[in-house]
Amino acid sequence: MKVILFGASGMVGQAVLRECLLNKSVAEVLSIGRRASGASDPKLRELILPDLFDFSIDPADLREFDACLFCLGVSSVGMEPAEYERLTFDLTTSWASLLARSNPNLTFIYVSGAGTGGRAKWAQIKGRTENELFRLFPSSYMIRLGAMRPMHGEVSKTRWTRIGYAIMRPIFPLVAAIAPSAVITSEDLARGMIDVAAHGAAKRVLGNNDLRTIARSKVRGAV
Repeated sequence: MKVILFGASGMVGQAVLRECLLNKSVAEVLSIGRRASGASDPKLRELILPDLFDFSIDPADLREFDACLFCLGVSSVGMEPAEYERLTFDLTTSWASLLARSNPNLTFIYVSGAGTGGRAKWAQIKGRTENELFRLFPSSYMIRLGAMRPMHGEVSKTRWTRIGYAIMRPIFPLVAAIAPSAVITSEDLARGMIDVAAHGAAKRVLGNNDLRTIARSKVRGAV
């Protein structure tokens, strides 16, 4: 399987890239992002775009891939709704439209968020983004991620997120024991996403519990 990965330098993207490089079923990874991931592997190729609204890439370069794992995302905290919409809906769907024109059979997996589709402005924007991705790709899956417990040093580029995770780190095991659906490990999240990319899933909207079940149901790809 050949995959395109967006956002490999971010917290979720770091976890997904690690598991892609470890998974024998993943033959090639094209990482697209604002900065280098810092990883080095024979099956990793990186395309660095300081401006992710630069869509000048040759569509032919995207045709040979089987799946896209879209892990780019920003927090709505302290952000004007219009800017959040630009960086969430506009950026995601613009890349998705380019990919759909180049490779309509691509499996597109989007890291969304728990609460998507609710009344909050960010939730409505995420909901619109999901709906457009469903329209563009017959094979598309939305990952409504709750809290992720980093297992291999994954760290956010956002200062307030790093602070929050530093506070939460000691109590993640307790939260996971009390409310299993609220927390997923970075390993289970990434392995579940890769499995869905390769084999599909019974549902097109997947939460923490779904990904955990998929990741642990069987070892696929000899991770």
